[in-house]
Amino acid sequence: MSTTPFKAVIADDERLMREQLRQRLAEVWPELQIVGEAKNGAEAVTLVEQQHPDLVFLDIRMPGLTGVEAARQIAQLPSDDDDDWLLPEVVFITAYDQYAVEAFEQGAADYVLKPAERERLQITVERIKKRLATRGTPDESTSTPQLQQLLHRLSSQMKPGGAPAPLKWIQATVGQSIQMIPVDEVLFFISDEKYTRVQTAQLEALIRKPIKELVDELDPDAFWQIHRSTLVNAKAIAGITRDLRGRQIVSVKGHPQKLEVSRSYTGLFKGM
Repeated sequence: MSTTPFKAVIADDERLMREQLRQRLAEVWPELQIVGEAKNGAEAVTLVEQQHPDLVFLDIRMPGLTGVEAARQIAQLPSDDDDDWLLPEVVFITAYDQYAVEAFEQGAADYVLKPAERERLQITVERIKKRLATRGTPDESTSTPQLQQLLHRLSSQMKPGGAPAPLKWIQATVGQSIQMIPVDEVLFFISDEKYTRVQTAQLEALIRKPIKELVDELDPDAFWQIHRSTLVNAKAIAGITRDLRGRQIVSVKGHPQKLEVSRSYTGLFKGM
């Protein structure tokens, strides 16, 4: 078992809050390495991409990119299956009990209420340690539908008037024509560097919208992300098997293609 200390990034637009959290963490988790501090969500995403931390503390409300928006971007960062790094656990920092309670009840992310009290932070730390111990196994995963749904709801709550309704139609190129494809008919989306392939039982089409944008626009209950480049219609999943390397493979109803589940998403199909 590796004795390498876990690494963390702290993001809060208030310097005093960052200093207080750092101090409290040093008291309850002295082995934890704080490898970066950010003043806003954009800086947090950059730090996570550069430092590959094991967990990230995100203030929910920050200027520009909020903590919730930063968490959604972090969930889309490349996590190479051949690398040792998995997407980090998320801990929200908030002064707003309604957000904290919802995050806690869903079990998809933990939270720290401002100001960070030693006793409450100790509980969070113990919970996070348990999650980190099983991270990347079939029993635990940061990037689950529950986390996606939580971020979607929090984002809706924080936007004036709420978030727009989930996408219902896809305008896509099919051959030389443009077609309107009902989202309900889509079996899966797969992205490459320039295009996203839209696959239904009857046709294959192309759009320029990347997966990270589709994640924000589609209903997270209906479409599950199983790889940074793949979204699958939950109703279209026929079954899950393992290949010779032990990786989970999704079979799709009405289509021969097999879809690989990346390590960051293995918790989607517990027990497999």
